[in-house]
Amino acid sequence: MLIKQISVFIENVPGKLGEVTQALGENGIDMSALSLADTTDFGILRLIVNDPDKACQVLRDHDFIVKQSDVVAAVIDDRPGGLTAVLQILSQAKVAVEYMYAFVGSQDGHAVVVMRPDDAEAAQKALDANHVSTLAPKDIYRL
Repeated sequence: MLIKQISVFIENVPGKLGEVTQALGENGIDMSALSLADTTDFGILRLIVNDPDKACQVLRDHDFIVKQSDVVAAVIDDRPGGLTAVLQILSQAKVAVEYMYAFVGSQDGHAVVVMRPDDAEAAQKALDANHVSTLAPKDIYRL
């Protein structure tokens, strides 16, 4: 199943990242995963949270630029070559991965990789057809 991820554009200045986490925390929004990529002037904070719609509204109310997109959270074997097997499936399906990040979960012997494919529905279909487990929103949002 597809997961909703939010991306927050933040200035690369002291305190801005804390403003994001404070706004979310004060509004009862729990983060399950995050990734931060930065440049000299700004950063892109990607988050998986328990209530993506509410998080977007809260952050917009705090004057942050926020975007929501679909990602896939694939459960892969935690062994050498585990990620390669999944990437080969996506390559054969002509699906490109724009970016990815991993997070710690409760998947014994497995890793969880969040991927932003160029076609999320095609990625999900290819993974399903090849018996690659993916997490559902209820699993990752911890509702």
